[in-house]
Parts: sequence; C-alpha cells; structure tokens
Amino acid sequence: MADTSWHDRPAGSVPAGLGGPVSEGSRPPASGLAPAAPSLAEQVSRVPTSPGCYLWKDASGEVIYVGKAKNLRARMKQYVQLTDDRAKIPLMMQLVASFDYIVVDTEHEALVLERNLIGQYHPYFNVDFKDDKSYPFIAITKGDVYPAIKYTRERHKAGTRYFGPYTDSRAARDTIDTIRKVIPICSATCAEWRRTRRLIASHGDDADIINLVCAQKGRPCFDYHVGRGPGACVGAITPEEYAKNVRRVERFLSGRRREVTDELSAEMQRAAQELDFERAARVKRRLEVISGLDDRQQVVFPSSVDIDLIGFYREETIAGACVFVVREGRTVRSCEFILDKGLDVDEDELVSGFIKRYYDETADIPHEVDVAIDVSDAEVLGEWLTAKRGHVCRLHRPRRGEKRHLLETCERNARHALMRYMMRTGYADDRTNQALLQLESALALPAPPMRIECFDISTIHGRFTVASMVVFTNGRADKGQYRRFKVRGVTGEANDFMSMQEVLGRRYAPERMADERFGSKPDLLVVDGGKPQLTAALTQLEELGLDIPVCGLAKADEEVFVPWDDTPVVLPNGSASLYLIKQVRDEAHRFAITFHRELRDKAMTVSVLDEVEGVGPTRKKAIMRHFGSMKRLRAASVEDIAAVRGMPQQVARAVYDTLRAWEGAPRPDGDVGEL
Repeated sequence: MADTSWHDRPAGSVPAGLGGPVSEGSRPPASGLAPAAPSLAEQVSRVPTSPGCYLWKDASGEVIYVGKAKNLRARMKQYVQLTDDRAKIPLMMQLVASFDYIVVDTEHEALVLERNLIGQYHPYFNVDFKDDKSYPFIAITKGDVYPAIKYTRERHKAGTRYFGPYTDSRAARDTIDTIRKVIPICSATCAEWRRTRRLIASHGDDADIINLVCAQKGRPCFDYHVGRGPGACVGAITPEEYAKNVRRVERFLSGRRREVTDELSAEMQRAAQELDFERAARVKRRLEVISGLDDRQQVVFPSSVDIDLIGFYREETIAGACVFVVREGRTVRSCEFILDKGLDVDEDELVSGFIKRYYDETADIPHEVDVAIDVSDAEVLGEWLTAKRGHVCRLHRPRRGEKRHLLETCERNARHALMRYMMRTGYADDRTNQALLQLESALALPAPPMRIECFDISTIHGRFTVASMVVFTNGRADKGQYRRFKVRGVTGEANDFMSMQEVLGRRYAPERMADERFGSKPDLLVVDGGKPQLTAALTQLEELGLDIPVCGLAKADEEVFVPWDDTPVVLPNGSASLYLIKQVRDEAHRFAITFHRELRDKAMTVSVLDEVEGVGPTRKKAIMRHFGSMKRLRAASVEDIAAVRGMPQQVARAVYDTLRAWEGAPRPDGDVGEL
C-alpha cells in the first residue's frame, strides 16, 4: 500500500509529523518572526528509509525527474550531496526547488509506480521517446463476446489485449491480413461486426442463446461470404468455438506459431478422416500461408528460443534503439525507436529507462531480454517482467555466440535508425544553430561564431614540435581551411606557451591576414588549455593589435576559460554548445597528432640509419627496399637484417643495436603536446 503523505502537497512542504515547518500561524515563534524554511538537504534528511519513488520539482512546481529507490533517504541524499556521478545530476539539481515522495512496500512496487508517474508527468530528465507520436499496435477486443482484431494507435484500454509496438504501420496491417487468412476472426472495422456487438448489448438477458439471436436478426458480412470471417454476424459460430480462434490468434501474435500449426494439422487430419475434404483443403491453405511466412524469416538459433534483443546507438543528446523479437528461434519482427537522451545520461539509465517504457506498453514479453550491458537493477526489472508475463523472464548480457552476434546487428540497425531520423528531421542543422546561439550567449560574443578557429600543439620533449589550426564554418568542419605549422622558435624542452605564441604570431601576421588562402578573421579563437594558455594567446594578439574573441577549453573538466572572468564558464552537459566546442578541440588535437607522427616517422626513417656507421645511401636504399617499412625493420632480427643483399654481419649488428637504442627513447604514442 503506497503512503502518499507528501503527494499533492505544496511544493517543498513537509508533513508535520516529520519535524518540518508547520503551517503559517499554527505555532508562531516567540520572536514573532516567520521561521526560516528548511534547506533541501534538511528536508531530505527527514525522508523515510522505506522503498518508494521520489519526484524532483523545479521552482514552478513542475516535475522534472522521477526515480525509484530501495531506500528513499539514502538515494535522495546522493542527489543533494552531488555524490551521484551521473553527468546530468549537477545541472538538474541547480533547477530543483522542492520534491515529493511516495512510500511503497517493495522495490518491485516502486518500479511499477515509477513507470506510472513517468507516464503521468513526462519529466524532462527521464528517458523517453524523442517524438510524441503513438506507435501502432495490433489489438484484440477481449471484452466482447466475439472479440475482433484491429490496427490501432489508441491509448491502452482495459479489456483489450495489445501486441506490438510496431514501427512500420504497413507491417502491422499486413500481419492482420495474414492472420485473417490463417484464422477466421472478425475485424473491428467491419460494419456488421459493430452491428452485431450492439445487438448483443441490447440482448443482455439472452446470453445463453446469443448465436441464435444473431442468426435470426443478423446480416452476413462480405468476409463471411469469402471465407475470411467466422460468421459471428449470422450466428454461424458459438462464442465457445470463436474463443478457440481468438486463442490461436493470440498464440500466433505471441510468436508461438508451432502450436497453431499443430492444431491446424490435427484439424486437417480429422476433416480428412470424416471425408470433409472441402474443410480439409481450407485448413491446408491456411497451413501453406504459415509455411510461406517461415520461409521468408531467418532462422537465427538452432533451438526454439523466445528472446528480445535490444541494441542502442547514442549521440550526444539523442539515441536510437532497435528491438529484435525472436520467437521459436526466428526473428518475427524488428522495431526501431528514437530516444530523447544519449551520451548526456548514463548508459545504464538509458537502457533501464527504455526497457521500462517499452515493456510497459506491450503484452508480448519473452523468456529473456538481452542487452549489451549489465543493468544495475536487472533483478528488479526481471521480477517486474515476470509478474507481467506470468512466467519467468530475466535480463541477460550475452558475451559470445549467436546472441552476441545478433545483438551487434541490433546495434548497427539502431545506428542506421538514428541516422535516418537525423537526416529526415534536419536534427543536425537545428542542433548546430542552437550551439552557435548558445556560444554567443555563454561567451558574451557580439554575434554567433560563424567561423571558429582552434589551435593545438603536439610535441615530445621539444622534438618534432608542430601545431594545427582547424576551422569550423557555420558549425561544421571546413577542412579546406585547415593549416599545419612546424614550430621553429622553440628548441630544447617543450614550451607550449612559446609555441602557441609563435604559431598565433605567424597565423595572424598582417601578411597572413591579407592572404585569402587563410580565410577571414575568425569570430572565435579556441585554444586547448586553461587560463595560462588563454593568457599566452591574449598576449600575442595584443602585440599584433588584434581584437579577436578568445576562450580556452580545459580537457579535465570541460571548463571554458574566458578573459573577462577568473571563474570558468561551465556549459551544460549535453548541450549543443559544449558538444560543438569539444568537437572543435578534439579535431584540432587529432590533426596535430597526425602531423606530429608523420614527421617523427619520417625522421626515424632517415635519421636512425644515418647514425649507423657503415650504412650509406646505397645500403640505406637496399634496407628500405628489402623491408618496405620502418615497422618491419624494427621487428627484424640481426639475421634478418644480414639477409639484405650486400650487408656485412657487423653492419647488420650495428643497425639492430641502433634501432634498439631508439626504441628505448620516449615515444609519443599517447596524448602528447597537451596545452
């Protein structure tokens, strides 16, 4: 039984029995002044330790997040103390002004309640479908005397069983058409079926002879004439016989086709034994329809298994999900969905949230649900699915074999579904426009930064020091404007600040600014690093007499440093602006690293062999022709090197020793040249 002691109270209110503030005027303080309202942390400290659901609210009282907990107080403390390591929590807690909670008896009840509350409030920070459209289902109106099958997008009603969801409406309609060829059942769109339902409702006292009533007052529909309707409209079938057809349809839609084919095969044999060859031929045609379906479906498992496999692909603030529905070892359908959260939420929360949403709306629950991660509340979700299904259902993470292979296929399909959605809706363009406007506001720019330039330095102990310049025009990489620089003025140990000043001095020198090949003056200059790197850039620009907006992006905490404030600007996690500026910084780093390694490898090819006594131009050319690359030469033994034509043993030994000495020196295989 749920305790809703805080539910529907004013935002932030605390029940009097928990030590919170009493209502105004009930117990005035001696001083006559109104008592100070308790802080959010103080209110949370009085929350019970029972299982339940919590609802965080903003200043307007709107629910922005719903969660469940085995221990409400301990879980909610993680939010107010910011010990929850999910990236969205600090941003969300900045908006939280109050909360409600509801106590239940078990964690399983909390999960069910959480799903209902999310469906009621649609909180911004919970995982949900990206669009508000309803997905198609196949439904059977179980509340009727003669249940009918229908295609629908309606909200689920009591007395109706729903199968799906389907993401392809044509596939759902084709499935209904196929079912009615195999199993005679009424269609909810049939005018005579609707008339029959009204007739039955008006003769409630004649339930025992309802088929006789239909025979006397009903009219046959077209489907009955062509053999696709069972004849409920004219009393040609009793409710008991019709119920057998309904159960077959339910088994068929649940993927248990073998049971249906076994029943139909037995019926065909009985008809043949009774010499009713016309009925036997009708049943045989129905079996052939089912056989044709099986021929078109891929057998994915040698055993008859009933599982759902769910794959995900995430972008920064959006994700695709794909569900493969496998019944009796065959993939009977696949469904694709777009979610409104991506890399901005924890993967565990994304997967768990989707599972709750998807299986809350479908009655088709398998023996097993396979996902690519270990879900933290897998046990509770399994209990919930088991209760809905009536038989055991578990969450599983396959690590090898056919299930793992099919799960990877799911993930690829989720990626394609997301790409199609982004292309269809222009999502990338909208997000880019948002990013530019957000950067304009956050960095106090005079206009959106239509041209962004970013610089990065890559070096190893002052050797092979290079710099990259990448350009983003209108929020997209403009690779034709990329430039690379060899840093000449820094020798000895690495000095990133002097290197950055040299590169900026060369890029923004008057002759470069007048050079059309370097493009126009940027609207925003980004340097990879914190306050020191930003200061170095500002000093160089000041010497050049240029006024260019500059910011520095620190990699550790993704903080943006600006000249006009000692406190860094923190762009909201998951925001379009943070995603864009990180993309610019990472592209500059990639471009610099590529150039650095190119120079280093070229130098190794020349310099290493030049240091070996006895290796001149001819032998160097013979060595490189023999091995083809420095990688193969470094992996060679003394005997392999001596096998080069015209190579003495002692020179081969000298080459080998020199290569080993170079390998002992530090190599920039990782992240080098960070500012």
